[in-house]
Amino acid sequence: MINFMLAQQTVNTGGGIAIGGIFLVVILIVIVASIFWLWMLIDCLTSNRPSGEKVLWFLVIFFLHLVGALIYFFVARGSRGTSSTVT
Repeated sequence: MINFMLAQQTVNTGGGIAIGGIFLVVILIVIVASIFWLWMLIDCLTSNRPSGEKVLWFLVIFFLHLVGALIYFFVARGSRGTSSTVT
């Protein structure tokens, strides 16, 4: 007689909870990063910068995604309060 195993046995090591938790954290980071990226795009377009500068910053943010949004946030958005005209 030949015995065939019709179903595989699974061994539960408890790793499912850890993987699910990591997946949830990654999803939350992606959502927050996407919201920040959209916020920087909208902020760039609604700013009172000259049109050429708006287009340039929009392209930087759009094509560099999160890195571009961070660059805009720390460089361009941070310099809003300072005057760029020389008297």
